[in-house]
Amino acid sequence: MHPKAVLDACADLLEQVLRFDHPADAVVSRYFREHRSLGPRERATLAETTYAVLRRKLLFDHFAPSGSGPKARRLAILGFQGPRDFLAAALNAQEKDWLAQCDAIDANGLLERHRHNLPEWLAQPLKEQLGEAFWPLAESLNEPAPLDLRVNAFTDKRDDVRHELELAGVKARPTPYSPWGLRLDGKPAINKLDAFARGAVEVQDEGSQLLALLLDAKRGEMVVDFCAGAGGKTLAIGAAMRNTGRLYAFDTSAHRLDALKPRLARSKLSNVHPAAIAHERDERVKRLAGKIDRVIVDAPCSGLGTLRRNPDLKWRQSPQAVQEMTVKQAAILRSAARLLKPGGRLIYATCSVLRAENEDIAEAFTAEAQQFRPLAVAELLGSAKVADDRLTSGGPDGGLYLRLWPHRHGTDGFFAAAWQKS
Repeated sequence: MHPKAVLDACADLLEQVLRFDHPADAVVSRYFREHRSLGPRERATLAETTYAVLRRKLLFDHFAPSGSGPKARRLAILGFQGPRDFLAAALNAQEKDWLAQCDAIDANGLLERHRHNLPEWLAQPLKEQLGEAFWPLAESLNEPAPLDLRVNAFTDKRDDVRHELELAGVKARPTPYSPWGLRLDGKPAINKLDAFARGAVEVQDEGSQLLALLLDAKRGEMVVDFCAGAGGKTLAIGAAMRNTGRLYAFDTSAHRLDALKPRLARSKLSNVHPAAIAHERDERVKRLAGKIDRVIVDAPCSGLGTLRRNPDLKWRQSPQAVQEMTVKQAAILRSAARLLKPGGRLIYATCSVLRAENEDIAEAFTAEAQQFRPLAVAELLGSAKVADDRLTSGGPDGGLYLRLWPHRHGTDGFFAAAWQKS
């Protein structure tokens, strides 16, 4: 495909994504369905350019006015993810000169907002929370996330799958914390691999895998994944239970649960029971009250811990939306807690980096739910042979909470708290 045509397609896609009417990944997928003539290389360039612009939007918005032509084209030039000589073949002399001037600008002389590329409502609380570590976080959020796989512990061993992948030309290395994880070099087409087709692996961030370890569901238990979504954690939990017991996968979205069905079929698990519920007080939930051994609540959240994968979220979310989310999170946690029998374990988790969705929710629940005793996540991880004090919040709470950060752990941003019912 000619360089000019590729750049034009990048600008066309960007113009649609930057309306922020829908999630960026949905817009990109729709664009590819409508332009089936695009080859794998062109699709990769378009997608990576789009996400590069979303990650550094404030910086590129700052540079764009000094260029010429439609804004979407200027942004596509600034964020283009491909060989520079290929891009140069699509530019006129004026555009080449302008891009060279932009490249020559010293980043250290830019305003903070053009360096961190975060909306102020998000940057400020993160600065207060992290201090000097804010800048390493901001830099990490402007980079793509790695591709992690979880090996299906019910059917396969990690070393065997790693060897199988390498024979297929896919380099993988064990993740540093999860005993089931493999981190890949690059972004190979996983769905074309035999290991994927037969259910030996699933795409799942290492941080998400650790949540299943915290729950530590045992053989034969009654377990609920309260906000199962497409079932990534559900499948990890079911495998840890060795396909025994009964694992309910609840979600208010039947559409998300539909995405679990093919994954469940590949996994060879028969102990998982997906069920769509109307809300957290659904009759299905009430009938199980006081009967469940373990419950995990991976609550609906802002998703701001996944900005490396979903950079559009920082432009589509708002303080008002986060505030509304915290009300829902507290309600869901209270309802899920009613499921547990005495001695049962409760896990609350989000993929957010904001205290309002994490520590604040956990501390409020501990204060009001007198039957629930907080468990130190550091001790739970130690019992699971994942002993690393860098994974927990540390400080005066003594490792009470799981706190994962992209710049520290290479995972998405995750939070988790644990309790035991007395």
